[in-house]
Amino acid sequence: MYVWPNNTLLDLLNIEHPIVQAPMAGAQDSALAIAVARAGGLGSLPCAMLSVDQIREQVSLFRQATDRPLNLNFFCHQDQRLEPEALQEWRLRLMPYYQEYGLDPNQELPKASRAPFSPAHADLLEELRPEAVSFHFGLPSPDLLERVKQAGALTMASATTVAEAIWLQEHGADVIIAQGSEAGGHRGLFLGENVSTQVGSLALLPQIADAVDKPVIAAGGIADGRGIAAAFALGACAAQIGTAYLFCPESKISELHRKALNNSTSDSTAITNLFSGRPARSIRTRLMDEIGPLDASAPVFPHAGSALSPLRIEAEKQGRSDFTSLWSGQAASLGRRLPAEQLTLVLAQEAQGVCKRLGVAGAPHAPLGGR
Repeated sequence: MYVWPNNTLLDLLNIEHPIVQAPMAGAQDSALAIAVARAGGLGSLPCAMLSVDQIREQVSLFRQATDRPLNLNFFCHQDQRLEPEALQEWRLRLMPYYQEYGLDPNQELPKASRAPFSPAHADLLEELRPEAVSFHFGLPSPDLLERVKQAGALTMASATTVAEAIWLQEHGADVIIAQGSEAGGHRGLFLGENVSTQVGSLALLPQIADAVDKPVIAAGGIADGRGIAAAFALGACAAQIGTAYLFCPESKISELHRKALNNSTSDSTAITNLFSGRPARSIRTRLMDEIGPLDASAPVFPHAGSALSPLRIEAEKQGRSDFTSLWSGQAASLGRRLPAEQLTLVLAQEAQGVCKRLGVAGAPHAPLGGR
C-alpha cells in the first residue's frame, strides 16, 4: 500500500493512481484510454470530433477491454457561423501559399469537424453512463448539465484563470481542471480571449485551490513524477497529462508529428489561433513563423482549419508539416517512448518516489500495479 498525499479523485472514481490521461481530439482513440485505465489511471476519450455512433463504438471497445472508469470529453463552444467576408479575407491571407503549391484558392473547402455538446450527446450519456464527463470552453447549458449529472457522471471542466474556476464551481462543475499556459492543444479559456495574460501552472494551481472548495486537477507542463508531486504540493488531487502520452505507440498522431515531438525543446511551442480559430499551443511551424502565431484574420473557431486543409494535405505529401497543427505542451522534451500502460505505471512510481523523499504523508490507497 502506498500513501498518496490526496485520495479525493481516487475515491470519487475508484482509480489507483492520481493520473488523468488528457483527452486529445484527433490524436487518440479508445486504445490509449484503455491502456491508461488498465494501469490504474483515468482514461479519457475525446468526443468533439466524433459522431454519436463513433462515440458509442469507441466506448464499446473500451468496455470490452476493461471495467475501469472512463472519462468522455466534450467542447462547449458557441457554434458560430462563418461569414463569407471572413473566409475571403482568410483565403487572401493564404493566397501566396496556394500559389506556391499550385492549388486553386477558390476550391470547395471541407467543413469544420468540431461539434459543441448537444442534446444528442446528453441522450448518449444517459445510454452509456460514463463515470466522468469533462468539458472544455466552459459548461453546457444548465438543463444539459443536469442531464449529465443524472446519468451518474462526475463532471469536470477546465479553467485557465481563477475567475473561470469560480464560475465553473458556481455553475455546477464537480471538479476543476486548472489548465496552466504550458498545456498543449486548445486553451480552455471561455470568460475572455486575452491569451497574453494566461497564467502558468505554478502560479495558477495554488490560486485556484485557494479560491474554490471543489477538487482541483493540475494540467499543463506535467510529464514526469516530479510534476505530479509538485501538483500535490500546490493543492491538486491529481495531474492531467497529455503531451507525454503522444509519444506512446497507442497515440494516433502522424509520423511528422512524432518527429516534431522528438525534436522539441523547451521553447519549440507557441500559442496560435491559425489552425482552428481559437488559441492552442502547437510546435512552431512555417505558417506560424511567417505570418505570426496569432492573426486576427483567422476565422472563428472551428473554421480556420478548413482553408488550411488543402495546404496541409499537399505539404504532408511532400513530408512537410508547414500547415499542420502539431499540438504539444512545453514539457515535450521530457517525453518517453513507452507503451501507455507502462508509462502510467512509471509516472506513478516516480511520483511516489518524489513524495516519499519529500516526506509527504496522506491516507493509504491501492497497491501499485493497476488492474
